[in-house]
Amino acid sequence: MGDVRITAGPYEFLARWERGKSPETCAAFEALLPYRQKIIHVRWSGESCWIPLGDYDLGVGLEDPTSVPQAGEVLFYPGGVSETEILFPYAGTVFASKAGQLAGNHFLTITEGKEHLRALGEKTLWEGAQDILFERAS
Repeated sequence: MGDVRITAGPYEFLARWERGKSPETCAAFEALLPYRQKIIHVRWSGESCWIPLGDYDLGVGLEDPTSVPQAGEVLFYPGGVSETEILFPYAGTVFASKAGQLAGNHFLTITEGKEHLRALGEKTLWEGAQDILFERAS
């Protein structure tokens, strides 16, 4: 079971909050649920997708940031060197932008549906932006 249900394109995932690592990010993002957006394939980070958020301010800073998330470790980057974004890795990823390497807050971990991460990444790469919805798991 998970805390958050994520529907991205035709795939469904369950994820748990990483409150011990990124408590402020988890609380701020949870307040946005249900949260709808578009997810696209990354340009510089490797095998990952992202949700570009421009100058959006979630009101959090860096918390236990990482640059090398594992597949299914969802990051929130609060902006600064690059724009605000959510990183959704599906395989080998080194989080970066045209300005260089970045680090983001690991705030969600996929617990169910990991077998669909690569399919989502490839669909996004070859077919373009996909709808994504984050909502409380029931």
